Amino acid sequence: MSERMLRLARFCVDTRFEDLPETLVIQAKRHILDTFGAALAGSDTIVAVQAQQVLGNSGGSSLVWGTALRTNPGHAAMLNGIAAHALELDDTGGCDHSGAVVLPAVMAAVAMVDRAVSGRELLTAVVIGYEIGRRVLEACGSYSAHNGAGWHSTATCGVFGAAAACARIFALDATQTVSALGIAGSFSGGVWAFIHDGSLSKKLHSGRAAEGGLLAASFAREGISGPSMLFEDVWGGFLKTLAPNSAQPDRLDADLGKVWKLARCSIKPYAACRGTHSAIDALGLLLEQLDVTAEHVESVEVRLCGFLQRMCGGRDVSSLAAAQMSLPYALAARLVQGHCRLEAYDDQQREDPRIALWLARIHLEVDEQLSEDDEPWVSVLTLDGRTASLCVEVPLGAPGNPLSDGALEEKFFSLALRVMSRERAEGLLENLRRLEKLESVGGLDRWLV
Repeated sequence: MSERMLRLARFCVDTRFEDLPETLVIQAKRHILDTFGAALAGSDTIVAVQAQQVLGNSGGSSLVWGTALRTNPGHAAMLNGIAAHALELDDTGGCDHSGAVVLPAVMAAVAMVDRAVSGRELLTAVVIGYEIGRRVLEACGSYSAHNGAGWHSTATCGVFGAAAACARIFALDATQTVSALGIAGSFSGGVWAFIHDGSLSKKLHSGRAAEGGLLAASFAREGISGPSMLFEDVWGGFLKTLAPNSAQPDRLDADLGKVWKLARCSIKPYAACRGTHSAIDALGLLLEQLDVTAEHVESVEVRLCGFLQRMCGGRDVSSLAAAQMSLPYALAARLVQGHCRLEAYDDQQREDPRIALWLARIHLEVDEQLSEDDEPWVSVLTLDGRTASLCVEVPLGAPGNPLSDGALEEKFFSLALRVMSRERAEGLLENLRRLEKLESVGGLDRWLV
């Protein structure tokens, strides 16, 4: 058995709530709240409703959040994962979208055990899920290398996070957890082909990873073995197959239990791909610096790396999915609407003729001197000939520039109230505030219907 894989498994088995730094517990609660909010708002989107029509009538007791539907745990994990990612408002910086993968899987696993799962157990499993999913991504060479090769890491790496978190809820031992991770590797998949036509397959990736991780842990619980040499340099191994030119296997367990990967994750203030957020912030700051409004701007220039150009350089705004991946649209919306919240991506706003005018005046240029991980430089030229440039290295929502508790709760209510009453949303918030004190998280369902 691979020593590295066994070390990961023992971490999943041995980590206790008491091992988690207090600041990490606080952050985990914030990300759980944020993920529930994103999933509730996403539960009545077109893609979520269509997925519910496919999977929501299979029978079972697991809740599809934001609805009255109940289905089997695997389908609930998938449907809640799809909803959480449907509006591009879920967190980022883990596998990448760890919340939309890990939380749906964990809550489905809770419904599969014949005991009460405490809030502390849930928090520990969620932290473990974020940890393992991110470490697999870093072993692939990190975000730009793995995603730049065409893989969507939310799906390819997220399935490991879901499997690890579910293994913890199922109380699997180290050998079983190795099998769960190994089986998860066989379920890994997901590519960036959606970027070329705004298709909705991206929204399915988080749900598929959540379901795959839950199934991997479930199979391991029943004694089905998974490959223990998954991360070794062998033919058919995960890294050798999916990251042949960028693999860094040592990052799987470097500083394990000392450096917590959840601590690097971001909560989104904007309803768009994280790749657009730095430029959105830069544009806002430049307008303040130049003391101008959109009416006084001649043009906007963006210097960016090739990877960000490929990922977010599109100008197709005919669909919500396409617009949310478009850096030019994000900047146009910031100029026309004054913000990039979810409302800025409504059909009516995307069809505003002012958007088309601005898209013609927003120019992107690949700067070969920027690394694939560098944030873009934004320049504003005013009608009176002034110009200013700025690069925001730490955008709003990142750990170094976090949303305030008030802003996070405002975001939560703006999303949850789309599908439920204020009373029910407040009940959910109050329970999540004291999550570590709950003897059973099974009661959360009453606030998620």
